Amino acid sequence: MLTYLIVRLADAYSMIIFVYVMMSWLPTSRGVVADIYQVLGKLCDPYLNLFKKLIPPIGGMVDVTPIVALLVLQFGVRLLVAIF
Repeated sequence: MLTYLIVRLADAYSMIIFVYVMMSWLPTSRGVVADIYQVLGKLCDPYLNLFKKLIPPIGGMVDVTPIVALLVLQFGVRLLVAIF
């Protein structure tokens, strides 16, 4: 039961990160979309910043840290579930 909850929470957080990254491609200056983007940023940035310190952007522009962060999250949770 606990493992199911952990996997579901990790999946939900992964989806939040995915939506946050997709929204970063949209022009959001004001309004409801900008507010949603800011809230998602407060949820995602602390985790993503851990990887931004370690992985520089490729070519100075392409940021692959969300991909690495999602992979680490998913593999870490699956490993944790396999151990318990």
